[in-house]
This record gives sequence, C-alpha cells and structure tokens, in this order.
Amino acid sequence: MGLPKFTCPKGGDSESSPHLYVANCGPAVGLSYETIATVFGAYGELNGVYAADESGTRVIVSYHDESSSQAAMKALNGHKCSSLGGRFLHIQYSVQSLGKVNFDASVPVSTSASDLEIPGLYLMHDFVTAEEEQELLAAVDNRPWHNLAKRRVQHYGYAFCYNIRNVDTNQYLGELPSFISPVLQRIKSSQTLDHAADISLDQITVNEYPPGVGLSPHIDTHSAFEGLIFSLSLAGPCIMEFRKYTTNVWQEKTNSNSDLDNQNSEKSSNFIRKALYLPPRSMLLLSGEARYAWHHYIPHHKVDKVEDSLIRRGSRRVSFTLRKVLKGACQCEFPQYCDSQRYVK
Repeated sequence: MGLPKFTCPKGGDSESSPHLYVANCGPAVGLSYETIATVFGAYGELNGVYAADESGTRVIVSYHDESSSQAAMKALNGHKCSSLGGRFLHIQYSVQSLGKVNFDASVPVSTSASDLEIPGLYLMHDFVTAEEEQELLAAVDNRPWHNLAKRRVQHYGYAFCYNIRNVDTNQYLGELPSFISPVLQRIKSSQTLDHAADISLDQITVNEYPPGVGLSPHIDTHSAFEGLIFSLSLAGPCIMEFRKYTTNVWQEKTNSNSDLDNQNSEKSSNFIRKALYLPPRSMLLLSGEARYAWHHYIPHHKVDKVEDSLIRRGSRRVSFTLRKVLKGACQCEFPQYCDSQRYVK
C-alpha cells in the first residue's frame, strides 16, 4: 500500500500537527528508525517513523495526537540530543497529504440513515464509548487473525464460508466470547427495535480493513442468517453504499469479488444508489427490506467526501458483524433476492 506522504501545514510553522519533519536524523547519519522511535516515543504514542525523502538524513515522526508532537518539538528542536548521537535536530510540523483523491460525487453521502428512506435501515451513533472501543480492539488483536486476499477476519459462533457465502451449521465454534457481552446487552436494551430484549445472536465476523480496501456489493445470503444484521464500526470511518437492483439479482456467482467487477458495475443504470457515512463507534442495523433487498457495498477509497469535507479512512477500520444463523429455509417477502425461494415454483 506504500508509505504515507507528508507535506508542510498550510499555516506554516505556527500551525501544529501530530506529525514532525525532523532534519539531521536518519540512517545516513547512523541513526536507525528503531532508535529514533525509541527517543521520540518517550513523548507519546507513535504511528511510526518514516523516511521524509531519499536522502536518509530526514524523517517524519508521526504521533497519534498533537500534544505528543508538541512535547517532542519543545524538548528536541534545536537542541543537542545525546540519545541520537549528540546531533542537533531541526524540526518542523508536517501534515499527511491526501494524495490523489478518488470518490464518486454523483452519490451524495448522508450522515443519518433516515435521510436514505430505506425501510429497515438504522444507524446508532456512539453505540460504544471510546474506552469500550479500545477494549474491543485489544480483545481481537490478542486473538489469531485469518488472512483473506485484502483483509483479515475472525469468526465466532460459526465460521462463514466465503466460497459458498454461507455457514456450515454442523461446524459450531462455541459460545460467543465474553468481550462481546456488553455489546450484546446494549443491543437488547436498544430503543430502536420493538422486542429488542428477545434478540438472540450467535455468529460474529470481525473484519479488519486496511486503507483503500472496501467490500464488494452483496446481500448477506438469505438462507444463512435471520432478519437482523448488526455491524459495529471501530477504529476508522468509511462510507457504505446501498444498491437496489431493478432486476432479479440473486447471486449465483458466489465467487465474484473482483475489483474490476465493482468498477464495471459503477456504470450500470439498473440500480438505485444511496450512501451513508459510518463513523467509528457507530452501530448499523439492516432489517426488513434493507437486509433482504438492498446490496451493501464499501467503495475501495482511502478518502471519502462527506458533505463538504474530505475524510481519510485511517490506518485501519475494524467491523464487528453480528447475526443469528438461520436453521432452515428463508421465507422472506423478497423472493427475487432470495436463494431459498429462487427455484420454488
């Protein structure tokens, strides 16, 4: 995916940022990136240390927050640093460049699900706290990931089989992990749905998306899961597009996931398109028509345009998709999109 690119802030030296441009520092002057990270890491949590150019004498030190970069700037700029070979460092603030921005301005992005007027679609902002978000991320990061072509996944309850877009109900992975219990309890106490207290979920898929990686347009297989699908967004934002096709579109080609297919489908006029911004810590709910009749799709962007703002997706986005495995055939009211009812006369 390449290294992040940085440039000078628009406001000049007076405008601070979480990123520092550090001169007289780098491998060409005998300082490894690990050594630089150790020294600058004393002032706050780092995203990383990167080469600023090809000289080997200038680096970018990227922090998670501005307070850390400000502390490092105050302590090290223009001073002799004994931990870095006694060199005098020359430091400026830097900002991450968006680079080439690709987005489809023809589809306006809403920040509220109600604006899309898709029956059964809900978005609950700040469904978990920032502290709970970090606890959930730490819990999955302490467990093994499985690598797919462009993203990593974890499955709980039942494994999802991507080759058939379904679950094998004979392969039970065990009860859902305890770290997800607060989320399940909050779903049960939600005011969004009637009979929320009766909701029972037994399958979770955790996806980790690197920058620029999205999700192919699809409807979760009707015969795989019941009528409520919850998706919790963590760590980074994205937009999700919803498409309703005017033709019968049950997916017989279950392996069609290529980016080329997605790009070609952008030119098609046989579907309605609507888009929704999913901020970190929000919970999306697909039910009814939104679950059974609308494809959902995450465009393969690094930057999204939301209203008048350009929003970078961040270093990762992690989603928790929570569902109830269906035992038996689907009997929904949308047979033209249903694998269970496709061949029923």
